[in-house]
Amino acid sequence: MTQTDRKYTIAGIVFALLLLAGLAGAKAASPNDTARILAGLPPAPGSPLAHIAATPGWQRHAAEMRAAWNTFERRQLNRIRVWAAAKLPGPYPAMFYMFGGPDFVHADAFFPHARTYVQAGLEPVGSVPDLSRLPPAQLAASLTALRQSLTNFFQYGYFITKEMGTQFKFGAFSGTLPVLYAFLARTDKTILKVEYVSLRGNGSLVAVKGKGRPSGVRITFAGSDRTPRTLYYIRTNLENSGVAKSGFLKFCARLGTGGSLLKSASYLMHVGGFSKVRDFVLKHSAIIVQDDSGIPLKYLSDGRWNLYPFGQYIPPIDVFKHHVQPDMAQLFARAQRVNFGIGYRSHPTRTTILVATRASPAGAPRQ
Repeated sequence: MTQTDRKYTIAGIVFALLLLAGLAGAKAASPNDTARILAGLPPAPGSPLAHIAATPGWQRHAAEMRAAWNTFERRQLNRIRVWAAAKLPGPYPAMFYMFGGPDFVHADAFFPHARTYVQAGLEPVGSVPDLSRLPPAQLAASLTALRQSLTNFFQYGYFITKEMGTQFKFGAFSGTLPVLYAFLARTDKTILKVEYVSLRGNGSLVAVKGKGRPSGVRITFAGSDRTPRTLYYIRTNLENSGVAKSGFLKFCARLGTGGSLLKSASYLMHVGGFSKVRDFVLKHSAIIVQDDSGIPLKYLSDGRWNLYPFGQYIPPIDVFKHHVQPDMAQLFARAQRVNFGIGYRSHPTRTTILVATRASPAGAPRQ
């Protein structure tokens, strides 16, 4: 090795040590800034992630996310918000979204004033790495993969179950957490705190740190009113055999009575294997907002519920055609029309929306 080679080698080592020291002393990016980057929104001024907003990969991500979100919000979310504010009673302190996965945007649109949101799905919580440590090319590729995973959701308003195993693996990101981050940021929420948790059989949650394997995540956030709210995403099997030992329904029961949203639920509560979660929703809900894939009408026709149909009833799509409900046609003969759609029939002229409230005048939707 020549003296010149030795000089450059020593210089390289010194540079690497200085870089490592700088990284070690650098201010960590907040979850909120990370969420904004994933959502295609600029981070706060002075954020450790501010430089990412200047990269071509992120700028393309921001432009495409903005276009997709604006269309989705105009076509669906804004209409739901207006309808919910005009028609649904409330507010309710807790909101349950069984089979909702990471779809926070509909939970927020239908129940914007809940203090606690609980969403459940089979997909792992996953993680989001420190974005400042990702090479620009890897970050750009991961953002592209995240964006592509949301294509069907922005078009139809739900995640396609059979595709979710691959949809939630996007480069350096994985699981539901990146999607939750993006949806919280896009709905103008500020993330205050993020904690990984594990669910015990008795319904309690314990914090998971280090290399533990969480079964859920607890996100504290605030909206425009600056009121702290909590979002739980819990990975759990809602089938009777799984939910009986997971502690999930015991955890939910601790939150008291609330509002429930059921959509694009694969008609699972139409079969006996999901009777426990169906019974929980019936027992612990003051209001249920659902499409026809939720709780079958026969369980809501026992006199304990006031039923308010919106849209129209059209038999299920072919893959679920054996779950047709003839009694729904009679109920929906008097349905009010809506200008948005949810579920598998997401077009406004073909959607089925049933609001069920506890049988009392105080719980009736506004006319």
